[in-house]
Amino acid sequence: MTAQSVLSPVLPKTPGEPLAWLNLDGCGDALALARAIKGDQCLYLVVTRDTQTAVRLEHEIRFFLGGGAKVLHFPDWETLPYDMFSPLPEIVSERLKCLVELSSVQHGVLLAPVATLMQRLSPRSHVLGNSLALRPGERLNLDETRNRLESVSYLCVNQVMQHGEFAIRGSILDLFPMGSAVPFRIELFDDEVESIRIFDPETQRSSEKVESISLFPAREFPFDEAAIRRFRQSFREQFPESTQGKVLYQEVTKGVAPGGIDYYLPLFVESTELLMDYIPAKTRIVLHGDVLGSTQEFFDDTESRYQLRQQY
Repeated sequence: MTAQSVLSPVLPKTPGEPLAWLNLDGCGDALALARAIKGDQCLYLVVTRDTQTAVRLEHEIRFFLGGGAKVLHFPDWETLPYDMFSPLPEIVSERLKCLVELSSVQHGVLLAPVATLMQRLSPRSHVLGNSLALRPGERLNLDETRNRLESVSYLCVNQVMQHGEFAIRGSILDLFPMGSAVPFRIELFDDEVESIRIFDPETQRSSEKVESISLFPAREFPFDEAAIRRFRQSFREQFPESTQGKVLYQEVTKGVAPGGIDYYLPLFVESTELLMDYIPAKTRIVLHGDVLGSTQEFFDDTESRYQLRQQY
């Protein structure tokens, strides 16, 4: 393993060749990474021991890069394994946006806590296959759009307030897409998108126009009829003795997504993938801090939580 200085990093020339930065104080680690990223036309995956470190590096690397390279952070759910409540919609929104952006990024950095890196994800066919862009001038059938949004777990409401909701009033579609910081009001003329505007969910007043919006699924896993059938079959196979009395199983059977259902993601899909499957083949991997120690902590915590949930 070769140790390099912050000011003049020498990048590995052959696959598998390790490189180490040592004795970096303050934000020296972020500076070292930023300099390496600037001089290397590929994606860096920086695996950190915890979320706090990933967030710090995200802000500092963004500052040192000053633009010109993509800085992504794949956030943790911020829930404990097998919790009985789901991650915040804002977190799911950021994760889905990050996964979609990874399909096109070639130069930059992706930061992820090791525990997040170890979690299974839905296959790319769900996340990327159910993502699209919408622009003024395009055709949009409200009935078809409603069915499509509901098929990827968007909720039809009277008034849009948070991520994953939509409302239809005459020729107007209000929508708060996952991956967006603001909701949008889509005005139609017959079946053509006449305009797309940002609107305030508190006042319901629309403001400036936008040229396009991106739509991602409302969940990280499918929750349509086919996925529910797959869940029921997989659940019976995995938990044959507790199926009938399990409230979670009964709720999903009714088409209701109870809190904590996210940890049962593998039961909704034929196969799962890892974050590593979403990143380009030409990616440099950086381990920051005691990643291996955090890995063991995550395994132990997950096993403990699993044993605890077995009692309920």
